Amino acid sequence: MLSLAVLALPLAVRAQTHSATFLPSDAPDHSEQGQAGTNRCGTAFNQTSSCQNAFINSITDWCIWAPPSPGPDAVIGNTERIEVAWCTKNGTGTRLIPDGAITGAHFVQTPDFVQVTGVGNLTFVNVPAGDQGGELDPHGQDGNGNPIGGLVFSSAFGQLEQIFEWTNFVSDSQFCFRACKPAPMAPTWCQHIYDTMGCNWNMPANYDAGVFEQCMGDSGQPMGVYGTSTFFQGEPSTPPAHPIPPSSECTPISTIANGIVAITTSASLTNSGLSTRASSTGGTATATQASTGASPTGTNAADAAIASRPAHVIRAVVLAVFISALQLL
Repeated sequence: MLSLAVLALPLAVRAQTHSATFLPSDAPDHSEQGQAGTNRCGTAFNQTSSCQNAFINSITDWCIWAPPSPGPDAVIGNTERIEVAWCTKNGTGTRLIPDGAITGAHFVQTPDFVQVTGVGNLTFVNVPAGDQGGELDPHGQDGNGNPIGGLVFSSAFGQLEQIFEWTNFVSDSQFCFRACKPAPMAPTWCQHIYDTMGCNWNMPANYDAGVFEQCMGDSGQPMGVYGTSTFFQGEPSTPPAHPIPPSSECTPISTIANGIVAITTSASLTNSGLSTRASSTGGTATATQASTGASPTGTNAADAAIASRPAHVIRAVVLAVFISALQLL
C-alpha cells in the first residue's frame, strides 16, 4: 500500500495575499532583495539580457528559466537563484530561444492553468550537457523565489496579469512550465514541493518530439493529490504519475522559430578594437532529479545549421551579438 500522508484537500486550498502586483510596464528594477537580474526589461531582445520576467501565453509565446551564462558549473541546481528568462517571442526585453533549440512543444489551456511541455537541445540556452535539471518556482527556500525576483505574466486568462503560482522544470533536453490561474486553488494546481520528481510526474502531458501544437484540455488531477490524501516527496513508496488529462481542439504549427541562430563558432567584429564571441553546445538528459555537471558536446549539428542559414539571417545575428556587447560596455 502506498504510504500517503492524509491531508484533506480543502486544508491545502488557501488563498494567498501578495504585497505587490506588477505588470511588465510598471515592474521595479528589482522585486526582491538579493535579485541578480532585473524586472525592468524594456522591449528589445538582448541575448545577454538579465531580464527575470517570463511569459506564458500560447504555443508561439512562452518562456523558460535557464542559466545566464554557459559552462559545466551552470547546472540548474547551482544557478536556480539567478536564472534569466529565455523566450520564443520578441518584444519583452528577454533573451530569445535560438532556432533549433526546441524540437517539440505542446501548449495546453485548461480551466485552472496553462502549461507548455516539450523537448529540445537546451544547451542552446546555457543548460550544460548532461544536466538532469531542476525545478524553479516563485517560493524557493526563503520565499523570494527561484530565481530570486522572477516574475511570470500571462494573458491566457484574459487581460495580461501577474501569475503568482507557477512551476518550471528544465534539463538539458526536456522542459515543462505550468502557470496557474489566480484563484484559491492555484497553490494546489501549481504545487512546488515535488522538486526531484521531474516533468513527467508533475505535469503528465505530451512530450513528443517533432510536434508543435496548441490544445484545449482538462485540468486532470493536482500533482501529489490522490483522493483525500497527499503524497509527500521522500516517503517510502512513490505513487505513479496521474494519467495524461484529455485534450482536444489541437492546432498544429510547423516549428518554434524567431530567426535567432545559436552561434557555435567565434563571430568577431571589430569596431574601435571591440570583438565579441558567443558559443553554444549540444547534449541529452531528462529533467528528473537534482542537477549534476557534465562537459558539453555535439557542436557539429549546430555548425551545420548555421551554415545552412541565409546570409541575411547570419548578418542579423552577428549584428545582435555586436549590439549586446556594446550594451555591456
